[in-house]
Amino acid sequence: MPGLNFPPYKLRLKEDHGRKLIFDPVRRKFVVLTPEEWVRQHMIAFLLDKKHVPVGLIGVEKQLLINKMPRRFDITIYDRQGRPLALVECKAPAIELTEKVFDQAARYNLQLNVDYCIVTNGMTTFCCRMDYGNCSYVFMEDIPEYDEMLKYKV
Repeated sequence: MPGLNFPPYKLRLKEDHGRKLIFDPVRRKFVVLTPEEWVRQHMIAFLLDKKHVPVGLIGVEKQLLINKMPRRFDITIYDRQGRPLALVECKAPAIELTEKVFDQAARYNLQLNVDYCIVTNGMTTFCCRMDYGNCSYVFMEDIPEYDEMLKYKV
């Protein structure tokens, strides 16, 4: 798997029947290692280690209906009351982060109304704070720490 623009993490890997697997600490199980999963697991490690998000307040691959079609989003960060606080959309490193990728996250957010949207391909990461009053979003220099995210409520 390619090197990513995250701190180095020792992620648990194994092989089973010729398939490479990676351990997901949120789902507490090994999952198939794909390029997108490689990015997702690095983002989870980063959120836990550097942004101090409690593991119990992270959801992975949650599903919702958009126009009666089931859609999955990669990572949800919840506040301490269990309400969605941030949405993270992960792409494989080879996928360019275009406006189409942001539109996908924005469509998901129409259902969730989170305070933060984060999009990453492991090489580049964008974080936006939502400004619903002005129907816009503000790009941030960095992903805020969990306690800082809690201070900003839309």
